[in-house]
Amino acid sequence: MPLPKIAVVILSWNGKKFLQQFLPSVLASSYFNFELIVADNGSTDDSIPFMEQNYPAIRIIQFDQNLGFAMGYNKALIQVEADYYVLLNSDVEVSPGWIEPVTAQPPPVPQPAPPETAIRCRPRLTASASGLFRPGGSLRHRGSIDGVSG
Repeated sequence: MPLPKIAVVILSWNGKKFLQQFLPSVLASSYFNFELIVADNGSTDDSIPFMEQNYPAIRIIQFDQNLGFAMGYNKALIQVEADYYVLLNSDVEVSPGWIEPVTAQPPPVPQPAPPETAIRCRPRLTASASGLFRPGGSLRHRGSIDGVSG
């Protein structure tokens, strides 16, 4: 069975300093079936030329303006295909072997929510150091989820 494809998505805005410091640790992963994507949120520094020159294997998604955290990730993720999605802040240094636990256990079989829950409850992701989305959009929590509206 092939290893699942993992998309590591970093949202960045004027973050060349962080990218210089922390991209090497992400790219040093021993997990070979992953794609690193940096979604640039309308940066005005030289983040993009820096990545293009030093890390040509990184896929860059560029936005013309700063869309904010949630909209930036939402617009980026609809352009990415993978079995798992890891949202990683640009100021995070990862340790060797950090990706492997993501796929260590098979994802649980989704169960339908009771009708009253599905209608009344809509969790909203407000912050995440690194979140993991499964195919179909369900979230395997790796940060924090705040707020319930409905």
